[in-house]
Amino acid sequence: MKKRNPTREVRIGTMVIGHDRPLAVQSMTATQTQNVDATVAQIKSLEAAGADVVRMAVDGPKDAEALQSIREQTAANLCADLQENWRLAERVAPFVDKLRYNPGHLYHLEKDKTIGEKVAFIAAAARKSDCAIRVGVNCGSVDPDLIDRYGEDSIAPMVESALQHCAILDELQFERYCVSLKDSDPLKVIEANKRFAGRRPEIPLHLGVTEAGLPPEGVIKTRVAFEQLIAQGIGDTIRVSLTVPNDRKGEEIVEGRKILDDIEHGRFRSVPGDLGSGLNIISCPSCSRVENEAFVELAQKVKEVTRFASKYNLTIAVMGCRVNGPGETDDADLGLWCAPGFVNLKRGGASLGSYGYDEIIDQLLTELNILIESGAPQRG
Repeated sequence: MKKRNPTREVRIGTMVIGHDRPLAVQSMTATQTQNVDATVAQIKSLEAAGADVVRMAVDGPKDAEALQSIREQTAANLCADLQENWRLAERVAPFVDKLRYNPGHLYHLEKDKTIGEKVAFIAAAARKSDCAIRVGVNCGSVDPDLIDRYGEDSIAPMVESALQHCAILDELQFERYCVSLKDSDPLKVIEANKRFAGRRPEIPLHLGVTEAGLPPEGVIKTRVAFEQLIAQGIGDTIRVSLTVPNDRKGEEIVEGRKILDDIEHGRFRSVPGDLGSGLNIISCPSCSRVENEAFVELAQKVKEVTRFASKYNLTIAVMGCRVNGPGETDDADLGLWCAPGFVNLKRGGASLGSYGYDEIIDQLLTELNILIESGAPQRG
C-alpha cells in the first residue's frame, strides 16, 4: 500500500486530519437540527459508535438558532452544512468546529454578489470563530458553466470547481480547509479524487460516495472507492453515506471503521466483476434535510419491487429532499425526489408529475416497464 499523501494538517475542534494522522470517520445527523433534544441524542449516539466529527444541516434561521443549545449539551466536533444559506455562516460558526459549503449552491442566491465575495464571507466567519472549512463538491450541483465547458466529461467540472475554490481560499490566505469530490458512482469518485490529488496533493481529502444507497450495496460501492483511493495514499477522512432509518445511523461509523481496518491489515475485498452493470438503485443517506421520514421506507420498497428488472442496465435514483432531489436525479433513467406530502417522478431531466406516497410505486413500475419494453440494454 502506498504511503499517505503528504497533506497538510487541518484541525477540526479537538482532532486533526491530514499528514500522517489516522483517518477520521464522520457521519451526519438525520434529525431536524432545530429539534434540539433529538439532535443532541443522535450526536451522542454517533459519538458512542465512534464518530470523530458529526455534521448537521443548517437550512434556515431556526436551525441556526438551535446550534447554541446543541453546543451547550455536547463537546463533539461539529460541522454545520450551510447548503444554500451561506449568509448563515457568521451565525453558526461560533457554535461549531467546521463549516461545509457546496460550491454549486453559491450560484443560486444573491446573484449580484460574486462567488469570491461569498467565499470570503464564509472564510471570514470561520477565521473569526476558529473553524475549519470543507469545500464539498457534489456531482449533482456543479456550476452549469463548467458542465457546458467540459461536455461529456462529468468528472472534469467537479475537479475544476474544487481547484477554483482552493485558489480563492488560498488568495484569502485561509489554509485550514479540506475538499471532497463526491459522486454516486464509485469509479467516478476514484477518478475525481485521483485527478485532484495529482494537482493539489497537499490538500486533505474527505472521501465519500454520495447516495451510496441501502446496505449492503451501499457499503460495497463505498468500499470499492475507499480501497482504491486509500491504497494509493489518497484520503484523510471518510464518510459512509447509507440510506438507513434514524436509529441505525451509527452503522455509517461502524462500516467505515470496518473498511479502514480491513485496508490497514491488507484485507481487500474483490471488486464485483459486474460493478456498474445491471439495475442500479441509488439513494441519498438519511439526513436532517429529509422532509418526510417515509423516504427511507420508500427507498427500501423501490429496491424490493424492482428486483425483477435486475438484468437491465438502468439507474433509479431515490432522493430525500428538495436540495439534492432536482439536480441529482437528472442522470438517472428514473428519478424520485421526495417532498413532505408527495413524490416527484422524473425520466432523466424531464418531470413526469407528482404523486402521493401511496401512488408512487405503481407509477414507477409503469414507467420502468415502458423503459424495458422500449429496449433497455441488458447486463452481459
